[in-house]
Amino acid sequence: MTARDFNQDASAAKREAAREPLIITDRGTPSFVLLTYTDYRQLKGELDNIVDLLRQDDDGDFDADFPPMNFEAKEIDL
Repeated sequence: MTARDFNQDASAAKREAAREPLIITDRGTPSFVLLTYTDYRQLKGELDNIVDLLRQDDDGDFDADFPPMNFEAKEIDL
C-alpha cells in the first residue's frame, strides 16, 4: 500500500493488516510495516501471560478435557 493510500483510507489498511502484515511504501520504497499488536509481540518474543492464553478471540469455542469431580460425602469420626 502506498503512503498516500494509507493516508486516505487508514481503515482499509487496518483491515488488511489484520489478515497479514502490510508494507507501506513511500515513493515505491518499503518504509513501514503495519501489523497487529499480537504479531508485534510475537516478533519481540514476549511471552503470553495466563490472561492472554485463556482469552477467547473470535475463533469460537475450544475443547477442554477436565477430570471428573468427586463430590461424595464422607463420614468423619471426630
